Amino acid sequence: MSANKLFQPIKVGDIQLQHRVVLAPLTRLRANAQHVHGDLAIEYYRQRASEPGTLLISEGTFISGKAGGMPNVPGIWSDEQAVAWKKVTDAVHDKGSFLYAQLWALGRAAEPAVLALEGHEFVGASDIPITDKSKPRPLTTAEVKEYVQMYGQAAANAVKNAGFDGVEIHAANGYFITQFLNENINNRSDEYGGSIENRARLALEVIDACVKSVGASKVGIRLSPWEQFNDMHHENPIPQYTYLVNKISESHPDLAYIHVTEPRIVGYEIRDPKDMSNDFIRNIWSPRPLISAGGYTRDLAIEWANTKGDIIAFGRTFISNPDLPRRLREDIALTPYDRSTFYIPETAKGYTDYPFAA
Repeated sequence: MSANKLFQPIKVGDIQLQHRVVLAPLTRLRANAQHVHGDLAIEYYRQRASEPGTLLISEGTFISGKAGGMPNVPGIWSDEQAVAWKKVTDAVHDKGSFLYAQLWALGRAAEPAVLALEGHEFVGASDIPITDKSKPRPLTTAEVKEYVQMYGQAAANAVKNAGFDGVEIHAANGYFITQFLNENINNRSDEYGGSIENRARLALEVIDACVKSVGASKVGIRLSPWEQFNDMHHENPIPQYTYLVNKISESHPDLAYIHVTEPRIVGYEIRDPKDMSNDFIRNIWSPRPLISAGGYTRDLAIEWANTKGDIIAFGRTFISNPDLPRRLREDIALTPYDRSTFYIPETAKGYTDYPFAA
């Protein structure tokens, strides 16, 4: 199988990967109530770094307390959080692998009760709520600019204090940055709304802030143009995302990577992508590194690595197969995952107890 591109080396930013199988960012809710990781996370990431030269992308990690709104999700705004993450990155590096921190803010997807408990307001790009949730308070222009700076600071905390190899800006799946990109959710009348250019402004300013903090070669961004999770829907996302990716390409051609979720996935479910495709992004960004995630089997991953040149991110199967790169290379049967154990706070069950292949 060595002839397949999936198992060939590729350089991403500053790091040299030995294959193109990546751990997708996966919310697992194993941090403590103060959003600090413990020994469980050290073991979890160490296991998935067992094949040298593997890129792991961390679970979504809150850039600040006010950007959160979900329990047991790790953060990267405090010294205690950075010290805890440094133990994780050290464990990954000891295995000869790499770890990027996914920088996360929830916006209107937060749980208002969780925010209130932690002393924060429920806010979003505008006052349009997710179905069955209360309306968020729209952020002021000044507050949006504060978020930009929080992303930049979080990137510095991750790379300089916690030892991450880089950061991935979470601009997908209906979370904070996506809420600005979407014309059905962003009804702002300031410089962050009202046009394709203005709706892209936050994402571009966040990239600028992170690049200023740690360098373009240590920054990636995740996009989901076709996603409907969290009440997301574009009439036609191609113009918005064509503009965004073109601007990224012009401003930061040496960005580490762009990461896309494929239209065959909606939330957790597989669907027929019909006429939907991310090839318009590939056409702009190629031949630079592009990570693709969403519903991959071994055969499909090999096909897309060979035909499109993609790096392939696996989520659920990497949960239940900590040695997934080896299993894919040697075509070893995969252990099925148990969804009921995905989100059990502070427990090893379904987290660090899946077997390695014999």
